[in-house]
Amino acid sequence: MDHPLTAAELFDSVGRGYEDAFGRPPAVDAAVRTLLDRLPAGARVLDVGSGTGRPVAEDLTRAGHRVLGVDVSRAMVDIAREQVPGAEFVHADIRTWDTDERFDAVCAFFPFLQMTRAEVEDVLVRLHGRLEPAGLLALITVPMDVEDLEVPFLGHTVRLTSFATPDLLRRVENAGFTVVETRATAFSPDREGQPDEEHLFVLAQAQAPAAPLA
Repeated sequence: MDHPLTAAELFDSVGRGYEDAFGRPPAVDAAVRTLLDRLPAGARVLDVGSGTGRPVAEDLTRAGHRVLGVDVSRAMVDIAREQVPGAEFVHADIRTWDTDERFDAVCAFFPFLQMTRAEVEDVLVRLHGRLEPAGLLALITVPMDVEDLEVPFLGHTVRLTSFATPDLLRRVENAGFTVVETRATAFSPDREGQPDEEHLFVLAQAQAPAAPLA
């Protein structure tokens, strides 16, 4: 295998191919519908790892919400700006990016898989701090007990880190959230050689200031 790519390198290289392979996973569609049922009119939503802007930023914007997408890939930001002109997109690394703005909800659909576990813990706390009181975190990941594992992905090699479901939920709670709902679904990418995945959706609500990490 080639040397492992960073998230920025991977998605700059993959570009629109990511949307071709992964399209609208059922977990993402269900997560967006859940948010649409709960958000107030004209909500401000932060989309972390916004990718091509589809379907998340596009669907939320069409529903009248104000979306700010943040992605580490310049190519993805350029595609998203073209495809979803009604949303705002920023090229930045969520691990270091910050803002004084507050949001009614945060979407984090798969951005944690190429972060270290310590970085995931830190970003969860930072996202909690950007939410309005009782704001929502909608998170999707591939739940596995793996750390820094080299795997093939869309013709490249990446380093994958994730948590088993109970460990992830504990970290979400440690960051100051109450878990409202979880849901697991199976997904088959539309790309030969890309294995089936389990997708875990977590809906959580911001509570008091974040607790110290265990």
